[in-house]
This record gives sequence, structure tokens and C-alpha cells, in this order.
Amino acid sequence: MREPSAGEVGQTVPPVPLFDHRRRVELLQGLMADRGVDAMLLAVGADLPYFTGYEAMASERMTMLTVTPDSEPVLFIPALEAPRVEADWLEVVPWGELEDPIALVADRCSGARRLAVGDHTWSAFLVRLQERLPDSQWSTASEITSQLRMIKEPSEIDALRAAASAVDRVLARIPGEIRFAGRSEVDVSRDLAEMTVEEGHETAAFSIVASGENGASPHHEPGNRVISKADLVVCDFGGRYDGYYSDVTRTFVVGEPSPDQVRAHGLVRAANQVGRAKVGPGVECQDVDRAARQVIDDAGYGERFIHRTGHGIGLEVHEHPYIVEGNRLALKPGMAFSVEPGIYLPGEFGIRIEDIVVCGEAGRDDLNEAARDLVVVG
Repeated sequence: MREPSAGEVGQTVPPVPLFDHRRRVELLQGLMADRGVDAMLLAVGADLPYFTGYEAMASERMTMLTVTPDSEPVLFIPALEAPRVEADWLEVVPWGELEDPIALVADRCSGARRLAVGDHTWSAFLVRLQERLPDSQWSTASEITSQLRMIKEPSEIDALRAAASAVDRVLARIPGEIRFAGRSEVDVSRDLAEMTVEEGHETAAFSIVASGENGASPHHEPGNRVISKADLVVCDFGGRYDGYYSDVTRTFVVGEPSPDQVRAHGLVRAANQVGRAKVGPGVECQDVDRAARQVIDDAGYGERFIHRTGHGIGLEVHEHPYIVEGNRLALKPGMAFSVEPGIYLPGEFGIRIEDIVVCGEAGRDDLNEAARDLVVVG
């Protein structure tokens, strides 16, 4: 692996985005009031940093933000972690080792009849809260928070674009810097993860390398299979870049591809193009899925496209909106998501091509610009 120069690092690492978290909370409070939600409880997960800028440590010590429609939000946090909070507009209540944070939160929410709880809240906390508030009705916070998080602010799109550009640079390096033949999937996966960090990511979140028949498993865990000549190799990788995620997939071939491999790859590439071309304001999510899927259906591989066409991306790798049949949500400017059709033939190979796009005012904005050709590697 080559080390990036100081100049390269300076060019590729953007400034940390600044967000108006208080304004986000105010918008959230308005939505809660409209929907009759009396209190929202946000613990670990992406909702908390989205609304406060603070990312909680996942542990047995509960951190929880309580939001009501008509009062200032309060963050209950273990005392030993309170120094990490930098939001001076936020009321922070540290709790000590001998205090019961469940009781503190329940007291704060006494009288609330309808509560929404963060999707990633541990059941150990939720069950105890429900015992303390037996007369309350519960729902998932994402029914409301997703309405805000789905529409990315310009600075969020800038962060996603920087993340996408970084993995595009990794893709450009692969043919010249990574040897596939004779090496295990896990070795190639390790190379991809290292490159992902070298190109500016804080961490490599995942690095799928699925060769030969393993490519027919979309979420294959890289293993000790040795990559051989004539293998198709699906590489799906990404990481966290200034808090936002990248996610890209390309399929490579070791040596010259067979006619069947070329045909199948061409179909997936066409489905990817048609799916991206469908993106625009007012288009339903399911219609993007249908457009990409139709290409593969018409070629007789419909049963081999076994997953949705895409997922939203931002502070999480997978978030709303989901590009899938049955989702009639209309796309709006600022929505960011993947378009990733695939063909999976058990016992033979798999192919997937994935790009991140943003719905614009009139069409789409492709964040990934890397070539979508079937690239030959050694």
C-alpha cells in the first residue's frame, strides 16, 4: 500500500461540517406536536448525534435525550461521559453511579401518554421504561425523525460527496495495486479496508469480497477461499468520512471474462443506469426499483435479483428512504440513497454495481463517478 502524501491528505479531507442542531430539534418538536407525540426518547444510534452533535457510547450506562414539544430538551448522561458533550445550548443532566437513570427519565416524562423511542434503544432500557410508564403508548422515533433526516442539508451532501469521492479513488487504485489471483478473499478485503482509510475515511465500516460462487451471496463474509483465474469478484466496501458513510460496489474479473459473464454484467450495468436515470423529484421510491428490475426481468434473470434496489445513506449506512417495491414515498430534493441492482447465480457467480445518488431539483446527482465497466484484474 502506498502512503498518501501530505498534499494529498490536505486536498482530500474536507472541513468538518457544521450543523444547526438546535434548529433541527425545533423542527422535530413541530412534527411531534403535529402528530400528538408527548415525548421522544433518543439513546444510542444516529438520531442522537443528528439532533445534538453528540454520539453516545453504547454501554450498560444509559444515555438518553428527552424531547417534548413545548420545553427544552434534556440529555441524561453518565457523569463520567458528560465532559464529552459540547452543546452549550443543551441542558445536560449527569447521573452518578448510584442513581437510577430510568427513574430520572421516567420522572421527566411523567404524564406523557404518547412516547416515541429511538429505534436502536436497548431493550434492557425500554422494558424498564415501559414498566415505569405503564399507561403510555409507544412508537418508533424513526416514524418522525426520518422525515427530517431523509432530506440532506447541503453540508451533509458535501460530506457524502467527499466520502463517495474517496471510495472512487480506491476503485481507481485497485487494478494497479491489488493482486487477486492466488490470494484469499480476506486478504483482498484487508487491502480494501486499508485503502479506504488511506483515502481519508475515519474507519472502514465493511469490506465485502465475494469471489466465484461466493458472489451469489450478497452479504458474503470474506473467507479463506483462494481467488482463481476466471473468477468474478464482487467488492462492496465503504466507511465513515466526517461522520457520513460511503458505500460502493463494483465487480471485477480475474483474467478474460466468459461471454456469459460479460452478458450478465452488461445487464446489471444497464439496470444501474436505468435506475439512476429514473431518479427525480416526485418519482416514487418503488418506481426506481421497478425501472432497474425491469431490465433484469426482461432478460430472464428476474428471480436472481434477490434484494431491493437501494437504501438511504447518511449518518448510517442503511437508513430511509428504501428503494423497494411497495414504498410509495415520493422522492424529494436532498434524499440520498444507493442504486445497486444485481444478478446472483447460485453455484456460479454474482454481480452487483452500486452507486450513491442524490435526488436533485430536476433530476439526480451522482456522487460516485467511478467507471462501471467489468475491469480485468490479475
